[in-house]
Amino acid sequence: MSSIQDISWIHLLFSFSILIIPFIGFWYYKVGLTRSAIIAIVRMTIQLSAVALYLEFIFEKNNALLNIAWVLIMILVGVFTTLKRSNLNAKQLAIPLIISGLSSLLIVDAFFLGFIIKLPYVFESQYFIPISGMILGNAMNHNIVGLNAYFEGLVNNQNLYYFLLINGKSKKNAISPFIVKAIRKALNPMIANTSVMGLISLPGMMTGQILGGNSPSTAIRYQIMIMLAIFTGCSINLMLSIIIANKKAFDKMDRIAVDILAKSKY
Repeated sequence: MSSIQDISWIHLLFSFSILIIPFIGFWYYKVGLTRSAIIAIVRMTIQLSAVALYLEFIFEKNNALLNIAWVLIMILVGVFTTLKRSNLNAKQLAIPLIISGLSSLLIVDAFFLGFIIKLPYVFESQYFIPISGMILGNAMNHNIVGLNAYFEGLVNNQNLYYFLLINGKSKKNAISPFIVKAIRKALNPMIANTSVMGLISLPGMMTGQILGGNSPSTAIRYQIMIMLAIFTGCSINLMLSIIIANKKAFDKMDRIAVDILAKSKY
């Protein structure tokens, strides 16, 4: 297999010119996305460039403390992004979500890096940081959907929750419909995407490994492993987030804490 073809900075800059096509469409249909798209693309470019410089330093040092510190930063960014996008009260739920993020990542990383890949050094930056990042990034996306559905469902449909309690249901049974709906809403898209993977498109890790010169067979094995890690990590993270966050969502009398949602909207 040949080595990956490099892209020069000049050609990378030239690649931005293709954005003219969607921007013309935005202007023609007056969808109002041009400004936000430009800001997002500029931020993405700056952030990835800065991360590339830092990751080169981290990969060179390959120090366990540095690697763990970077993953912790990713967890914190993911948690506060989730809280903001889910319209949830950060003061109430930041700690529960950090705990669930750490716990799910510890379980998944220990299993796949320690027992499946059998790394002699589990915190090897080449594996630990990218795999943790993929798990956390996907978990954040699904947590935003799931937690928003769960807590908004509880607050906006309190009558159903209290009706079930009054009619003899336990708190566990009364919140069960809301949890089921949240998990289904959050994870159904990932299940659908997983079911057609390889038929509609080649997934990211597999494509990266093939471009990097690895054989398709090796790339497929890694892709299957990372999809199992992502699915497990997202599922554990979401369920743990709901379980731990419930400690803050109800008072001692099992009444719903309405301020669990951000005050800016409600």
